[in-house]
Amino acid sequence: MPVRLRLLLLLAVFFSANSFGAPGPAASMVRISTTAQQPDYLVPWNPGNVGGGVGAGFVISGKRIMTNAHVVSNATFITVVKEGDPTPWEARVLHVAHDCDLAILGVYDEKFFEGTKPLEFGGIPELESTVSAYGYPIGGDRLSVTTGVVSRIDFQPYSHSEVDSHLAIQIDAAINPGNSGGPVMQNGKVVGVAFQGFSGAVAQNVGYMIPTPVVRRFLQDVEDGSYDRYMDLGATYFPILNPAKRKALGIEEPDRGVIIGSVFDGGPAQEKLQPGDVILSVDGYKVYADGKIDLDGERTEMAEIFERKFKGDKVKLELLRDGAKQDLTIDLDRPWPFDMQARAYDKRPRFVLVGGLLFQPLNRDFLDAQKDVDTRLRYFFDFYVSDHLYRERPEVIVLSEILKDPVNTYAAPFKGGIVDKINGQRIKSLDDVAAAFEQPGEFHVIEILGEGRPIVLERSALAEAGERIRQRYRVTTEQNL
Repeated sequence: MPVRLRLLLLLAVFFSANSFGAPGPAASMVRISTTAQQPDYLVPWNPGNVGGGVGAGFVISGKRIMTNAHVVSNATFITVVKEGDPTPWEARVLHVAHDCDLAILGVYDEKFFEGTKPLEFGGIPELESTVSAYGYPIGGDRLSVTTGVVSRIDFQPYSHSEVDSHLAIQIDAAINPGNSGGPVMQNGKVVGVAFQGFSGAVAQNVGYMIPTPVVRRFLQDVEDGSYDRYMDLGATYFPILNPAKRKALGIEEPDRGVIIGSVFDGGPAQEKLQPGDVILSVDGYKVYADGKIDLDGERTEMAEIFERKFKGDKVKLELLRDGAKQDLTIDLDRPWPFDMQARAYDKRPRFVLVGGLLFQPLNRDFLDAQKDVDTRLRYFFDFYVSDHLYRERPEVIVLSEILKDPVNTYAAPFKGGIVDKINGQRIKSLDDVAAAFEQPGEFHVIEILGEGRPIVLERSALAEAGERIRQRYRVTTEQNL
C-alpha cells in the first residue's frame, strides 16, 4: 500500500474515533456558560453586579450533568453546549454542595442527552499513575486535554467555601479556569473532578481534583432529593507526640491516640466528649498519634471516617478518659457555628435598615466587602468558634453603615460597632433587631458593645425620615431577614 494512502487511512480512523458522536469522553463533555449576579454586601438592597463565566461538566447517569459548585454559584441563567454541537440548551441546578464544591445540573429539554454517553466512576488512582483532565480552559470553545501524574493524596482545604477540608488529589496536569467541573480520567473512568489549582506565582503545574469518594458521597446524599451537607464531630483534636504527656495520660501503646481540645456547642459531641479525652479508635480503626488511620489501604486523616457518613449516622469511639477506657457512640450532625466563617452562595444579604442605620450579621462575605474593620470586629470573626463567642451571640450584628440624615447625624462615630442591646433587649440575631424596633415607646435606644453612650432615635421622626432616606439613597426595601 502506498505511503500516502496509508496515511490517509490512518487519518480517517483517527477522526472517526474522535468524532463527536463516538464513544469516549468527547461524547460526555459539556461546556457550561453562566450569567451570575454577585450579592452586594455594602449596599445589600441592590441586586448586585451581573457577570458571566465558563466551566466544564460531564454527563452522568440519570440524564444529569456533574460540575463544580463554583461554576454555577449565584447563577441566574445557565446554558450548556455539547461537544461538537453549537446549540445552547438552558439548564438548571438540581443539587449543589458548596462545602465540597460539587453540583448536578439538569437540562429543561432532555433531547439534549441524545447522543451523549454517561461516564462511570472509578476508584482512587495510585501515586505516580497517569491521569487526563478534560475541559475548556481559558474560555476555549473546543475540548482540551492535559495529562499529568498523581503526586499526592491528602486532606486539603477547598477554596470555594474557605472553611471546609476534604480528601483531594494533587496532579501535575494544568488546571486552569474553564477546566473546573471537568472529569479527570484514567482507564476510561472518572477518577476525579477538576476544581482548583495554584497560580504560577505560587506553584508550577499543581492542580487538584475532587476524588471519587467525595463525589460518591455527594451523589448518595442527594438520592432523597435534598443535600444535608458534610458531617463533623464538632470538636478539635491534636496529636500526642510528647512521651511525657503520653505517660501522664496513661497511654500504653507507643503510637496511638489523639487528645480532644475543644468541644463545640451545637455539634454532635456536645455533652458527650470532654476536653482531655483521648480517642484511641474510630469505628474500630486504630487512631495513630498523628491523627491518621489506615483506610482502604491508605494512611489518611481520622476525619475521613466522619466525612463518609451522613446526617444521623452513628460513629463509635474508643476513649481514654481519666486513665480509664470506655466506649462512646455519637449521632453525627453538622455544627452550626462553623457556618458564619464559610463563604455563602445563592443567597441575598440579610439586613435591617432603620432611620438610616444599617444592621447586618457578621460573616465572611460581609467582612470581605469592608475596607476597614474595627479590631473588635475582626476578633469576633476570627475567634467566633474557638473562643465560643456564639454562646452569647449566635449572630454578631454590626452597625455597618449610616445613611446620613438629620435623624442620625450624631451617630457617625458608632459605625462599624457591634450591637449589644436595643431598647434594653440583648441582640442575638438579626430577627432580634427587627423585633426590637417594633416595640412601642417614645425612643429607640441602641447600645454598641464597648461604647459608654447609646444611640437614641426618636420614634415619631422615623416614618418621615424613612421616606426621605429611601428616596435619597434609592433604597428599594428596608429589610431582608
